[in-house]
Amino acid sequence: MVKLTRKSDRRNIVASRRTFFAGCKTYMERRFFEAQNEAELFIDVLRTNTLAGKFKLHNFVVMPDHFHVLLTVDGNTSIERAVQLIKGGYSFRRNKELGLEGEIWPPGFSEVRIRDRKSFLAHKKYIDENPVKAGLAKSAEEYPYCSAYFRKKKKASGTRGMLGANPGSYQGPGFSRAGKRSKMTRL
Repeated sequence: MVKLTRKSDRRNIVASRRTFFAGCKTYMERRFFEAQNEAELFIDVLRTNTLAGKFKLHNFVVMPDHFHVLLTVDGNTSIERAVQLIKGGYSFRRNKELGLEGEIWPPGFSEVRIRDRKSFLAHKKYIDENPVKAGLAKSAEEYPYCSAYFRKKKKASGTRGMLGANPGSYQGPGFSRAGKRSKMTRL
């Protein structure tokens, strides 16, 4: 189980582009994301914010009771704001679109600042291996609520993946704003 801690330094709150590994458990570690509609809605919240240019998402996993993301924010967005868009956006849309109310998230989240390629790759690997270590799939590519699944789907079809993922260098596979925009609910 991941212990959630904050390691923010004031210099990291708003600066130039910064990459973070971030995550949050659900309220009382409830397994909200075991339900397909809830996990898919969460992924759509990630997609919506990425297409809107709020942050660049490199990698993610939605586990039954928590999520992890590897993302980059620009100088106008703090990591706190990015996570607020994810958690708050999901809570709002869950209530509005699924008619489900109640506490979803505890206060806060954990984050680690990514400063080099080695750290980036280590955290990407951690995200990819999370569903395998939890026994939810034999490989990350088989788990439908993570980046690895969409990368495999994209590769197999030879087209853009469901999330518009593009291969990248150090920045990771990330989402592209250049891809087709689908109809999405505004936050």
